[in-house]
Amino acid sequence: MGKLTREAVVERALEIGDAEGLQAVTIRRLAQELGVTPMALYWHFKNKEQLVVGMADHLIEDFEITPDGSRPWQEQLRELVGRLVRVLRRHPCAEAVLEEVDKMEVPAFLRVWDTALGLTLRAGFGARESCLITRYILQGAIALAGGSVEHRGCGPEGERAERVRLKRVRFQSLPPDTYPNIVRMAVPLTERGDAELYDTFGVDLLLSGIESMAARLDG
Repeated sequence: MGKLTREAVVERALEIGDAEGLQAVTIRRLAQELGVTPMALYWHFKNKEQLVVGMADHLIEDFEITPDGSRPWQEQLRELVGRLVRVLRRHPCAEAVLEEVDKMEVPAFLRVWDTALGLTLRAGFGARESCLITRYILQGAIALAGGSVEHRGCGPEGERAERVRLKRVRFQSLPPDTYPNIVRMAVPLTERGDAELYDTFGVDLLLSGIESMAARLDG
């Protein structure tokens, strides 16, 4: 085996996290998987906390949006959020990784946040509003990328279908006098929808409110 790189360690950690969950990612497990001693990994990451930061940075490192003064801020903000969702959706463990780390330690995430702040300031929002808006949309993008079990498609097809069936039965078994709408919509609530539509609708939901607020500022 050649020289063990930081990138190789992080990529294997993400593979384990995607398949088994972030709790399965440990220094000892990684050392076994990569055929090295745990001490070899300590050259790159002193502990799991540093490893998870490295995983978070790797998730977003290829994500790059350069602010363009000639394009509408609305278009660029939608592009930023939509692309972030698509980048994170590649890894089922992304939401868990980003929720566990201190994002101040993740340079790639800070670059995305800085770009989002610039776009909201350009829209006419003040500093405090821009901070609130960007926190909401970035956290919303992370949640969208995680999605629900139905939309993420985790596990074998048979297992997914059985989870959906059981969930539907639970909804349909609720007291109809107390929860009439849930019972009536048990099928659409549990059916597996189109992932692209799910993401597009979610981004629209996040951004339409911001655009409406910005329009009131102009008025």
